Amino acid sequence: MRFVKAHGAGNDFVLLPDHDDRLELTPALARALCSRHLGLGADGVIRLGPPRAGVGADVFMDYRNADGSLAQMCGNGVRCVAKFAVDRNLVAGDTVRVDTRGGVKPVLCTRGPDGLVDRARVDMGPPRPGVVDDELVVDGRTVRVTTLSIGNPHAVLVVDDVAAAPVRTLGPLIERHPVFPEGTNVEFVAVPARDRVVGRVWERGVGETLASGTGASAMAVAAALLGLARRTTAVELPGGSLGVAWGPETVTVTGPAVEVASGDLDPAWLGALGAGAVARVSGGPA
Repeated sequence: MRFVKAHGAGNDFVLLPDHDDRLELTPALARALCSRHLGLGADGVIRLGPPRAGVGADVFMDYRNADGSLAQMCGNGVRCVAKFAVDRNLVAGDTVRVDTRGGVKPVLCTRGPDGLVDRARVDMGPPRPGVVDDELVVDGRTVRVTTLSIGNPHAVLVVDDVAAAPVRTLGPLIERHPVFPEGTNVEFVAVPARDRVVGRVWERGVGETLASGTGASAMAVAAALLGLARRTTAVELPGGSLGVAWGPETVTVTGPAVEVASGDLDPAWLGALGAGAVARVSGGPA
């Protein structure tokens, strides 16, 4: 089974090319691949399959988080998918329409001096705000959150010091709070300037990540809704900076897309996972 290891601003993924739509990305396979010590290590796994019928896309982004759960979209992962497609001439030109569970996302790629894609801008679609600066009681403590959807759910908290924010303790409590029956991503942000947002991300089904494209979008939109930032801003995350622009209708995110390695998974390693973990839809080679 072929794989590519890639990342967008430190948010890393295992890509599984599956142009013939033969592989089922099972929760067990995703968990095994994402294991930092026993697998390749990643925040998530993306199967690159053919687009679903009638959506007008070039490739389907079948994405599972590190815990094996399905995710609607990933703003950093979709840039890696687009880079894969453009670098291998799977599409004509530098724009890729990626079919995701959160809708079709157009991605415009930019090539570096070597002719390969090094950055990409993805249209995330329209944000759907929920509550703005509302109270939420978490384990007896009251915090203020702004909620919204960028194809997946987010809860954003403004803090004084991002570095000292209780991301790893408060993040999972908010992720699993009863008001979010399907869980939520959680962002902790500070806004030192109207064109600069600094943040950290607790990603649903993953834990703390170095970056998140949908998370960066949520941070920027929440900061604008709160009157703290302009609608075009840099979002600085531990893994790097992403450019976010909230236009009249949609949000775009611009950032790097980097491939680290490619190769074949060891058949013995795959075999040890068991037949249920590695399922081939048609019985053919994956």
